[in-house]
Amino acid sequence: MDALNRPQAIIDFCLAPLALNPDAEATREVHRRLEHVIKTFQAKVPQPVTVDFSKMPSLVINEAAHGYE
Repeated sequence: MDALNRPQAIIDFCLAPLALNPDAEATREVHRRLEHVIKTFQAKVPQPVTVDFSKMPSLVINEAAHGYE
C-alpha cells in the first residue's frame, strides 16, 4: 500500500470498513469535519504529512479479558 497524503484519501480509507451511505447527510458531515481536521493539522506542521497504513502495528484485543468469549 502506498502512503496517503490527500485528506480525502485518508478519510476514505479509514471510513471504508463502516460502509457508510455516501448520500447520507451524516456521512457528508463526517467527511467535512475530518477533512477540516486533517487540513488544519497539515497546515501547522512544517513537513508534508503522509499516512502509511501498511506500517500500522496490529491491534490485538484480549476478548476474554473483557468477557466477550
